[in-house]
Amino acid sequence: MTTPTSAVDAADSEVGRLRTVMLHRPGPELKRLTPRNNDKLLFDGIPWVGRAQEEHDAFADTLRGHGVEVLYLAELLAETLAGDAARHECIEAALADPRHGDTLRDVLRKHLGGLHPDDLAQVLMAGLAHDELRDGRGLTYRLMDPHDFVIDPLPNLLFTRDSSVRIGDHVAVTSLAMAARRRETSLTSAIYRHHPRFAGEPLVYGPELENLEGGDVLLLGPGVVAVGTGERTTPAGVERLARNVLAAGLAHTVLAVPIAQDRATMHLDTVLTMVDHDAIVMYPNVADELTAVALRWTGGDLVIDAEPAPFVEAAAAAMGIDALRIVETGLDPVTAEREQWDDGNNTLAIGPRLAVAYERNTETNARLEDAGIEVLRIPGSELGSGRGGPRCMSCPIRRDSAAPSPR
Repeated sequence: MTTPTSAVDAADSEVGRLRTVMLHRPGPELKRLTPRNNDKLLFDGIPWVGRAQEEHDAFADTLRGHGVEVLYLAELLAETLAGDAARHECIEAALADPRHGDTLRDVLRKHLGGLHPDDLAQVLMAGLAHDELRDGRGLTYRLMDPHDFVIDPLPNLLFTRDSSVRIGDHVAVTSLAMAARRRETSLTSAIYRHHPRFAGEPLVYGPELENLEGGDVLLLGPGVVAVGTGERTTPAGVERLARNVLAAGLAHTVLAVPIAQDRATMHLDTVLTMVDHDAIVMYPNVADELTAVALRWTGGDLVIDAEPAPFVEAAAAAMGIDALRIVETGLDPVTAEREQWDDGNNTLAIGPRLAVAYERNTETNARLEDAGIEVLRIPGSELGSGRGGPRCMSCPIRRDSAAPSPR
């Protein structure tokens, strides 16, 4: 059983010393991917699952080797499902699929309700194939393709950053935009609300709200949150988060950052991540174009800057520093584009000037080291098939506080 810690779960930056993180080790849900469904399930290829697990284990071992407590989503979920309330919520979320119809839904409810928490957790993550439901009946079940899933798998659970974000001592359970991922937050939400490790922690966002994904949320420093808006997070989601965060006093500035609605730049953290208190690694093709609009809380209401400013200038001003240092991806346009696609910018800082990155991004890693950043290289040839790097695969639960903002 994952027991509560005496330390307060909180994070106010991307680079404070990482103490606790939530990961999801790839499991049976990745084995459900085929050439017939991988596009629908948001993977660019069919990963070699055994190798992906080895790569993920190397990632987790790297974190543990630097003093980080690793919590696994699957274990947290199974422990959460031992409680009746969480069990009911997660089952009903799986049954909300409008494809089912009443007869199949009733069969599924009985089937899922009889499973042990460990087995129920596996079904909710890995899905349930047509032929695995041996007592299936009704018109929907009869006319379903034998290769279809009665409950779809969730292979993108690997990217734990997207379904929840810690802002200060609050948790934002997000609202995922793509149909293949929406049910993820029913599991994450149950963990945060019912598991004894987290129960009672305040929530600042919920999956019933406007689309907002964790890969778009960067804690630039104490009191400053940047939120990308593009393919996955809507402007309405940014505004809602800003209202909630600013009104709760969790930040003094939220920066709305428009990004291209493109697969290679689906989230803000595919364009840039922080590697030091005043430094980011950034895709050079957007460095000169990225802008930000500042949102603040004044007189009990949201106030938005009249004009956007260059992102690096707006970020530095909000952070109260002279300038934000930029480490650019790659040495030439072709290399930069290749390493952007391979998540060269998607680093995970586990402390100031200490970052985890995919080993394949040799040029970007060399540039980071030239800038004084120690790079912990991990393999990622199979993990990257879902378009995500070390930051995407990790949800910080607790970091040491960064230096206080001078604002």
